[in-house]
Formats: sequence, C-alpha cells, structure tokens
Amino acid sequence: LFPISNTMTNHENPIKIAISGAAGNIGYALLPLLTSGYIFQDQPVELRLLEIPQAIKSLSGTRMELLDCAFPCLTDVICTTDPLIAFDNADIIILVGGFPRKKGMQRKDLIQANTSIFTSMGRAIGEAASSNVKVVVVANPANTNCLVALNEALSSSSRIPAKNFCALSYLDHQRAKGQIAQRLGVSPNRVKNVTIWGNHSETQYPDALTDGYCVNDNGEEIPLRSLLANDLDWVTNDFISIVQKRGKTVMEARGNSSALSAAMATAECLKTWLVTGTKEGETVSMAVYNDMGYYGVKKGIVFSFPCECRNGEWFVKEGLELSEFAQQKLEVTESELLEERDAARELAKMSRDRSMSTASSSPSLTTSESETESEMSLSTSDSNQPYLTSKM
Repeated sequence: LFPISNTMTNHENPIKIAISGAAGNIGYALLPLLTSGYIFQDQPVELRLLEIPQAIKSLSGTRMELLDCAFPCLTDVICTTDPLIAFDNADIIILVGGFPRKKGMQRKDLIQANTSIFTSMGRAIGEAASSNVKVVVVANPANTNCLVALNEALSSSSRIPAKNFCALSYLDHQRAKGQIAQRLGVSPNRVKNVTIWGNHSETQYPDALTDGYCVNDNGEEIPLRSLLANDLDWVTNDFISIVQKRGKTVMEARGNSSALSAAMATAECLKTWLVTGTKEGETVSMAVYNDMGYYGVKKGIVFSFPCECRNGEWFVKEGLELSEFAQQKLEVTESELLEERDAARELAKMSRDRSMSTASSSPSLTTSESETESEMSLSTSDSNQPYLTSKM
C-alpha cells in the first residue's frame, strides 16, 4: 500500500495519519514510531492529532516536541478537536481511545458508553476519510468498537470496505510470542505463527499449538506442539491465562496501563499490514471483520484470526485443523462477541435515531481519545456525553 522509495524527494503526497486521543500515554509512545521512519521508512508523514478542547494545550506541547525532534519524514502536525478535520482524506486512522471500565461497572455499561463514541467516529470516517483509508482500533472493547465504527462508516458511505478496519489483537499476539520465547529460552523473533483467536478480552484464545513453530539455529521450523509436548499443562492452562490477563497484571504492577507495548503493537500491526507484509508461511493475529464465516465462526463480528498480509491487504489463513479443545475455546469467545454485537447494535440504532432528531448530533462532533491500555479521552457534541478516559 505504501511502497518504500529509496529517497524522499518532496512533501507533496505525505501519508496522512490521524490519531484520536493523541495526548494520552499510548499516543505519546506511538508518535515517534510513526514519524521516525520505523514504520514507513523515508515516506513523508503528516500527522492529524485529535483531542478534546481541554487537552489541546497539552497537545500543543506534544506538537512542539515533535518539531523539536526534527524527524526528516514529518511534514506537518495538525492539532484539532474536529474529527472531520482530522479524518479529512486520511490514509490511516488510529482510534486510541474510549470510555474506561470503572470499578463496579458492568460490561454492558462499557459497551453502551463506547458505542456512542464509536458511532460518532465511524460516521466521521465515512464522511471525511479517503476511500482507501485503513483504520486500527485500539480502545477497548476493541473488537466491538471496531465493529460499531465500520458499520457506521459503511452506513454513511459505501466508499470504504469493511476489510479496511481491524482491531488490535496484535498486542495479544506479541504477548503470546514473548511468553513462549521465555519458556523455550529463545529470542521472540524465532517464535512464529502463534495465534490469538476471538476477542481482545479474557475470553480470547492464545493458541501456540495449532500452527506455531520455532526456528532453530539451523533454520529448521520445529512445531511448538513438539517442543512443548512435555509441557502441555502449562501451554493449555497457565500460558492461556497469563496472556488473557496480561493487561490487568501490568496495570497492577506499574500502577498504570501498558502504553509502551500497546504503541509498539500498533506500529508493528501497521508495518506488517501496509508496508512489509508477512513472510511466506508466516501469520500474525488481526481482529478483522468476519464476512466469510471462517472456521465456523458466525459472520458479522470482528474476530481475531491468523492472517497473512500482502500488498496492503490481509487474508485469513484457512485450512488449519483445530482440536476439540481449540474449538471449545473459539465458541466461548465467539459467544461473548455475539452478545457484545447485539448490545451495541441496539445502542447504535438508538444513537442514530437521536442524531436524526437533533441537528447538533451530526458528525461535526468533537472527539479525543488517549489509549487502549492507557488512558484516553473523547467527547461528542452531545452535552450529556462525558469526557472519557480508557484503558486497554
């Protein structure tokens, strides 16, 4: 999608990247990865940083720092509270924010708060973004937030296909690789094709055995099911639990959510999806719109699958043989996602009905977000909408 040139000759056609919640911890960690050439190498980049009015002063300081870094690829930094300005003809949109789950809050309450936000975001994307825009949703509940945004974008405009959206299960993918690498005493880059199936929640299924392998010193690909044959209790119990609860564990340890790893996973997801692709035979985990019923999962939800990436597109790897254990795990996470979808669908309908009866609820809403496993903020033109902070 973004071919890498040998030299950057001008700034006439920079990659336009919009980030909501840009003043938050994840945004702060992500910005250097977007502008230093780590992802797009020498391609020029224009940043659109979206925030709520209360965060614009902080955001202006971030803009100063970006300019002070003198990144050779950075052509401009636009700070705004208007998503229509931020998303105008954007090539990439990273939604790093939403409403955080607070103590005593039920999951349905979290869905309700975030459905309102991502209905607004999707509407603005459909109206303003490039028809080839690629959207990564970081804020939780990431899969369902992504579904709400893509449905709203598609209902606002038929220009943008559902395949251009994904939710960040890549973070869980990296966590799973790290755990397997530690267990085997190898570098994480030798661990391949672990898969995160399903939701970015504690129902996800981190799967090392179906297609995972490790590359040894001789370049041979040794299946993880062979390497872990005497460690099945760990890989089918502790390993799964560790990955599922990693975000919570990090937060308990550092007193804050994991911004650095979330930012790095976002960068790696974009790089693999849009720039380098996956190497032959390798997969990464991406939560994508399931319009084909892959692996028997019901259509119409955003579900994490093993994906290959080529030419700026993702393709679900098909034909893997799933054990009965794996099938049961997929059913659990599928069930949760279907419940979330149904709850969000009703709430989105109510939100659309309200917007049709109130001129002030049109897509010219102000918005901001700040993270996934970090804080994020966001507001809409609805005066009853709270300013939001979210954790991943």
